[in-house]
Amino acid sequence: MRRGRGLLLLAVAAVVAAAAAVLLNPRVAPANGVDKGATIPSKWGPLSAQDRLLLVKVRQAGLWEMPASQTAVQRGASPRVREIGKIIAQEHMQLDADTRTTAQQLGVSLPAIPNGTQRSYLRELAGLDGKSFDTDYVFRMRSAHGQVLPFVAKARVQSENTLVRAYAERGMKFVLHHIQLLESTGLVTKSALH
Repeated sequence: MRRGRGLLLLAVAAVVAAAAAVLLNPRVAPANGVDKGATIPSKWGPLSAQDRLLLVKVRQAGLWEMPASQTAVQRGASPRVREIGKIIAQEHMQLDADTRTTAQQLGVSLPAIPNGTQRSYLRELAGLDGKSFDTDYVFRMRSAHGQVLPFVAKARVQSENTLVRAYAERGMKFVLHHIQLLESTGLVTKSALH
């Protein structure tokens, strides 16, 4: 009888510990932003897979756009490319800090390294100099910002999560500013427009 009671108490303690772990620890989405669950609750409202993916995509973009822009400061041929590289690098650092803070509040796991395509862009830029560097940097950056802007705007419009909506709004301002800066170089070609 004692042994049975001890096992029962041990089982109850395990169930209570498991329940406490679930309740006290927020659900974390994987670093690719996609998980099996569609929408999860948060104190800021429902957190959708699209909301989580927004944070992942912005973080992923920053992982190569920050170093690319820092390289532009050092290797840009034109003073304008060096200047906008500095501005974009600084603003991406601010956006990255905002992304990491927001993701932490929402329990979203973020990537830590650029993906394969992004690493190839960085290698490509590292092999260029002069006008070729400027042209490629502006093309790659403008193209990337043009792809992410609609995603950020869609999240801003559709998210039911107040924290995500505020984050997306801040992110849109950075992305739009970067697009304007890149276009101010006069190097943006039609193929970079998205």
